Amino acid sequence: MKTPTPIVTRINGPIVTADGMGGAQMYEVVQVGELGLVGEVIRLVGERATIQVYEDTTMLKPGAAVRGTGAPLSVWLGPGLVGNIYDGIQRPLPVIQARSGAWIRRGEKVDPLDTTKRWAFEPLLATGAAVQPGQALGQVQETPLVRHKIMLPPDVAGTLHSIVAPGEYTLLDVLAVVETAAGPREVTMLQRWPVRQPRPIRERLRIAGPLITGQRIIDTLFPLGKGGAAAIAGGFGTGKTITQHQLAKWSDAEIILFIGCGERGNEMTEVLREFPELKDPHSGRPLMERTILIANTSNMPVAAREVSIYTGITLAEYYRDQGFHVAVFADSTSRWAETLRELAARLEEMPAEEGFPATLPTRLAQFYERGGAVTTLAGERASVSIVGAVSPPGGDFSEPVTQHTRRFIRCFWALDTELANARHYPSIHWLHSYSEYTEDVGAWWAQQAPDWSGLRTEVITLLQREDRLQQIVRLVGPDVLPEAQRLILFVAEIVKDGFLAQSAFDEKDAYCAPARQVALLRMILMLYRRGRDLIEAGVPLARIRALACVPHLLRAKAAFGNDELAGLAELEGRLQAELAALAQEAPPP
Repeated sequence: MKTPTPIVTRINGPIVTADGMGGAQMYEVVQVGELGLVGEVIRLVGERATIQVYEDTTMLKPGAAVRGTGAPLSVWLGPGLVGNIYDGIQRPLPVIQARSGAWIRRGEKVDPLDTTKRWAFEPLLATGAAVQPGQALGQVQETPLVRHKIMLPPDVAGTLHSIVAPGEYTLLDVLAVVETAAGPREVTMLQRWPVRQPRPIRERLRIAGPLITGQRIIDTLFPLGKGGAAAIAGGFGTGKTITQHQLAKWSDAEIILFIGCGERGNEMTEVLREFPELKDPHSGRPLMERTILIANTSNMPVAAREVSIYTGITLAEYYRDQGFHVAVFADSTSRWAETLRELAARLEEMPAEEGFPATLPTRLAQFYERGGAVTTLAGERASVSIVGAVSPPGGDFSEPVTQHTRRFIRCFWALDTELANARHYPSIHWLHSYSEYTEDVGAWWAQQAPDWSGLRTEVITLLQREDRLQQIVRLVGPDVLPEAQRLILFVAEIVKDGFLAQSAFDEKDAYCAPARQVALLRMILMLYRRGRDLIEAGVPLARIRALACVPHLLRAKAAFGNDELAGLAELEGRLQAELAALAQEAPPP
């Protein structure tokens, strides 16, 4: 009996139903219609398949042919990824722009990597060597900042039968032949990997150090461990995207992967224009030489937004497997969750809270749990750190996406509308945020600044006390408070303005090195401790506020750069001298 030709029978936006799909498999990639629109099978019932199409289905009609590929949705892995800009299904946007202009034509087929470009390959092994999955056969210089390792696929092990000499090769050239138990396997620079399947590792490790971002409120108060997961949550206009841009620019990860999933086109355009012009603060080279961008804005096909974060995390895992520390920034997971809600509605699934599908917690867990500090198959320590932006409507942190996200992360940066309106950036609220990585990164900080833990605890306690006093001040005013409590209010304002606030446009203060962070905080808290002693000795608070060094203390973050710690030490000495002189003037007990 002749097998019926698969055809489209129903179209509901990006969700297409096709009959005659008895030979299809779950998550198999199919091509729909004359243009070959890319889709993925997401439900199978007998001969009927439900297909999620990653392109615009306008003008698609029932009766259109459906062709299966026999493979799951996969990404291309190999040299050429770094510095590139992709859409949600790994189509290179610069190539598409050169071919068809500003708009992506439906059915556009472009290889994710250039298979004609030749790369200078340097072998690392010799013929006859015993090889294991994930082991590096050789390397190519992908960019001046990234030495790309050509690894064995995770399912290949055996004896190296042959390997090419040093020279220039394309992604499709056979570089080596490995004798495996199942027979010889050819190895090229190009690999493919299903996006919904995590890449294998040897073991997960405890987080041992922080992801340094150069942002004081994050590194000092609410650190993110390398290999950790964090969420940055806030309402409209609180600065989520700008804060993520800052983290992407300045964090000390070796590979940066920025996923714009569902954000406004103008914000993503700013990223695409700005990043190629940025300089890496650690090397002085262009930042794009260690960055991959994935752009799937709110006006692009909604189904591709759903898969974009899986595309991004798979690319991140690939570089993690080479031994790199990778940072993934997803902006925003709320827009991604809205996609799940829309697709679930079109699939006629039973809605859960606020219309989101009941699978929302599972899908969030599948994303965040693909991060972590690991030992790779090759035995190297590497990590994937994930920072997801959450956009709760009206800044309501009790909504489902924020609440479920907090179940799978250990670091939460809560953006505050009042701080943003007061132009206090980053608008991360010091009382609503938290980090559970403090103990994990404590050993690293103890080597850099032994007093970091004590300073951090002291400043958080100070800010908590100031918040309680502000409630009294709003009722009766500050004048009724004793001077010791007014000192808390005074120093807390210095902490907020002179330490927590940080301008992304200040050349010296956009990035603050850990040593400078601790030096600034140490001075401010020294003023608090010594001031408290002076008030107990009878010195009026007005004399402390009038110290000549206080204005310089407020401006120190912008006056002294990361390489000007000697200037900070001099300012600290002057502050000590002025406080000592004030102590000499204190009335006798």
